[in-house]
This record gives sequence, C-alpha cells and structure tokens, in this order.
Amino acid sequence: MGGRSAPDRRGHRGLVSRVRAVPGARAVSSYRREWLVKDLVAGVVLTTLLVPQGMAYAELAGLPAITGLYTTVLCLLGYAVFGPSRILVLGPDSSLGPMIAATVLPMVAAGGDPDRAVALASVLALMVAALMILASVAKLGFVADLISRPTMIGYMNGLALTILIGQLPKLLGFSVDADGLIGEAAGVVRGLADGAAVPAAAAVGIGGILVVLVLQRFLPKVPAVLVMVVLAIAATVVLGLGEHGVDLVGELPEGLPPFTVPAVRLADLPLLLGGAVGIALVSLADTISNASAFAARTGQEVRGNQEMAGVGAANLAAGLFQGFPVSTSGSRTAVAERAGARTQLTGVVGAALIVLMLVLAPGLFRNLPQPALAAVVITASLSLADVPGTVRLWRQSRTEFLLCGAAFAGVALLGVLQGIAIAVGLSVLNVFRRAWWPYRTVLGRVPDLEGYHDVRSHPRARQLPGLVIYRFDAPLFFANATTFADEIRRLAGADPPPTWIVIAAEPMTDVDTTAADVLEDLDEELNADRVHLVFAELKDPVRRKIERYELTRTIDPAHFFPTVESGGAAHPPRPPGGGGGGAPARRRVGGGGGAAPPPPGRRTE
Repeated sequence: MGGRSAPDRRGHRGLVSRVRAVPGARAVSSYRREWLVKDLVAGVVLTTLLVPQGMAYAELAGLPAITGLYTTVLCLLGYAVFGPSRILVLGPDSSLGPMIAATVLPMVAAGGDPDRAVALASVLALMVAALMILASVAKLGFVADLISRPTMIGYMNGLALTILIGQLPKLLGFSVDADGLIGEAAGVVRGLADGAAVPAAAAVGIGGILVVLVLQRFLPKVPAVLVMVVLAIAATVVLGLGEHGVDLVGELPEGLPPFTVPAVRLADLPLLLGGAVGIALVSLADTISNASAFAARTGQEVRGNQEMAGVGAANLAAGLFQGFPVSTSGSRTAVAERAGARTQLTGVVGAALIVLMLVLAPGLFRNLPQPALAAVVITASLSLADVPGTVRLWRQSRTEFLLCGAAFAGVALLGVLQGIAIAVGLSVLNVFRRAWWPYRTVLGRVPDLEGYHDVRSHPRARQLPGLVIYRFDAPLFFANATTFADEIRRLAGADPPPTWIVIAAEPMTDVDTTAADVLEDLDEELNADRVHLVFAELKDPVRRKIERYELTRTIDPAHFFPTVESGGAAHPPRPPGGGGGGAPARRRVGGGGGAAPPPPGRRTE
C-alpha cells in the first residue's frame, strides 16, 4: 500500500530527468550561496541600463516605450529558464530595432493604430521564436556563418548610419516625414534650414550624447546611461523643459500586460515572414558571437543549439505579452559581468525590479525627455560601427573592402531588410568566387629546398623536362571544372610539350559529377596526344568518388600517387633530343587531325 508501481517509478524518474535537462533547473540545483549577493547587486546595476535602453529601443522599432519594458521582463525570464549561458543578457537590441520598424511600420497606415503595430511586432517575435527553435532542433547554428566578417562590418556600418540619421530629428526636437536614408537626411537638412529644431531639445540630446561618451571613455565602470537619464530628468524638473517644447515620455501604464495571443490578418503573415528571417539571422549571429566571447572569459562551453533554443524561448515569452523580437546584448552582458554576475539570477532580479517599478512607480520616468532616449539610441548605434575594421580591410584586402562597401550601400540605399539579404548574398557569392577562380600555379624544384614549390613565389624554381606539376586550390565542381580543363589544355599545348601533367591534388577536396565528366573528356583528349594526366596526394574520399564515377576507365589506376615527390619521381625521363622518343608528330590539344592511339596500359571508351 502507498508504494509506486514500477511503471510509475519509471515515469517519475523520466519526468525528473526531463526537468533537470532544462538549463534553469540545472542552474538552481547547482547554485552556490556565495553567489547570491553578487547576483543581486549585479541585477540592480543591470536594471539601471535595462529600463532606459528598453524604452529607447522600443521607440527605435516604432513602438510605444512601455513595450520595451514588457519585452525586457519577459525575455529575461524566458532565457533564465531555457538559456544555457550563465550570464548572457537578452533584451531589445539596437541592431534589431530598425529591422522591426522596416517590417511593421509599412503595414500600419500613416498615423495608424499603435495597438496594431504592437500586435504585428508580437507576431514577428513569435515567428522569430519558431525559426530559432526549429534551427536549434535541426542543428542549424552554422547558418550564422553565412554572413562573412567584411559584409557584417559593412552591414553594421550602414545600420549605424541609418539609426543615427533616423534619430537626429527626435534628438533635435522635430519630426521628418520621409522614407529611406537619403530622404531622412534631406528632411533633417530641410528642418534645420527652416529653423524647426527646438534649442532646449537639442541641448538635452547633444548634452546627453556627450555625457555618455565621456563617461564611457574615462569612467567605464560608472553607469553612463543612468547618469545621463537622471541628469535629463533633473533638468526637466528644474528648468521646466516640457514648457520649452521638449517632448517627454510621460506616464507609463501601470502593471504588466496580460497573456495575449496577438491577432493579425492572415494576409499579414507572408509580409512578416521575410522580416522574421532577417531578424532571426542577425539574432543568431549576435548570439553565437556573444556566447563565444563571454564563454571564453568564464570557461564555459558554447552550446550553440541550446543558445538558439534559449533565444527562441525568450522571443516566445515576449511575443505572448505584447513584446517584440529580442537578441543577446554584448553591452548589457558586459555590464552584468563587471558588476559581478554569476548566474541568470541577475536577469531575474532585473526583471523583478522592472515589474516593481511598473506596479509601484509607473510615473518614475514621466519627466524623461525624448531627446535623452534618442541620445541612448545614437550612442548605441556608434558602437555598432567599426571604422577601424573598415580601414583594416582597405589595407589588407581591396576585394573584401569592396564587399564591405557593397553591404554598406545596400543598407544605406535600399533599407535594413534588403541590406541583410545583400550581406548574405555577397558572403555566399564571395565563397563561390573563391572556388570559381581559385589560386592555381605550377610547382618546380628549388635549389637547397626539398620538395616542389610555387614558381610564382620562387622564380628560381626549375621544372623537369616533360613534367608539369600543377596545383589547383579548390574542390573541382561544375563552376570551375571548365577553368581547370582549359588550364590543363594550355599546359599540354606548351612547346616543347610535356608527357606528364601531375595534379598536386591535396587542396582538391571534392569532385562532383559535372567535373567528373569534364575530367573524362579531358583525359581522352590528352591520351590522344600521349600526355598522361596524373594525380598526387588525392584524398581518399575523393579517390573513392573518382572510382565510383568510373573515371579509372580513362585515367590509369597506376597514375595515382601518395605524394607529389613520388609522382614526380615516377615520371619517365624524356629521351635525348626531345620530341617524345619517336612518337608520332604531336597535334595541339583540341585541334584537328586524326587521334593518335592511346599509350600502352591505357584504354579509351
């Protein structure tokens, strides 16, 4: 009586093991008492940054400021339960704000319903959550590598400029009705020329930027954003800035929003999906890079798929409580780390303090000037730009600098969503370009050096009579197979002609079916001219593919060597006098005339 049956006990153990597999449960079970004070203090410090940035980034996304606080609370709690990192901090992000605005605002009529904008943004968060969770299940973390470093630099530089120009009117106290970077920049210039700027607003905004930048430069441990916000609120109270044309945040709604399944039209979903894909890709890249950076500092192992699941859970929680898409934040994580954070309890404390503020003191920020929020966004956008990285690209690789510039122009001229598509496309095309036109060279003997070496790097290198050793630094596939074949034909058509062309095939990591057909045709041409195509250092998986393609029907199986040296040593010396030792007169490869019979030991089909 009272005991559990065996199936019940197994079911109970299974449930317990599943609960323990949740990162939040593992963190609770392994929590140390000595961490508590540090996590509490770090949570208080973090909150001072979460509140103004949450409101500022919400308005950057074209949403009411309060939604930034809702989003911050729910995403912190969602990641605390499902996120594997001990201290990674999630929240509204400056790099996602323009993408959210570019997706949502065109779907809301001019001066339209803010509730509809919030609902669309919440659905966007749910879509991002679904994409991140699916990517986690399918182990698609490698997708973050689709954006190369140069194109990401260009994209972020363009994003920084877009944010800066977009926030200038708010910083200076007026508004601009324009689309796109050029239109907004022209609107700013017209506004300034027409005297639309509010001096008091400009003073608050520009002063706020200076305060943040100076404190971050000379007193990095001081919470610069909090100091600026407090000074701005104090200036509003003392100087009555609201009476001098400065817009204020005003009273925030009291309490938290209820659980809500956002209602949108079915026709809205395809329009939201493109934005969700772009946001998920940027969020994924941010998450992997930030997780790697902070894991290296704390000695943790990066679990990319769990990170995606954690970010997905954070977006899911935000989307169900009138929030919008979120990502990891390197700056807020750094603040938490410097404040002594040990676990995700830091984020939970931050979420709890924001809830208390909304319940007990919703009017705390009613006197916060809007230009101060613009200053928060602009200083964040400056951290997105990487001018030294751009200069380094100019010095080190003009090609990659051009890729960076193209990504920048895509964001600046076409928009942030189009820009991310361009950045991904350019990264993929750059990889394709490298494989399409790889480095290729001839190898030769260099005095006093063992082995065979690049004749471009060693002009003194000499080639053995009748032997050409050729290296092609890429997998052989449909796009470059013709280039490879043309190079071999050119080498075979030299005067005097070679009898062996040895392919130094170590960099040749693959051969596809198209390349196999090209190789077969090429080898038959060379056979007809008594030129042997030989492979050295071909990797075993590629050799097995060649055998599966039945290329050994034309390529002599004895002409595969383990090293370039052994392939070169096996080359029979040219008979004295050259000319191929009495062979029939040689025609140029691919030319007219009758084909010579294949050399001994070879057969053609």
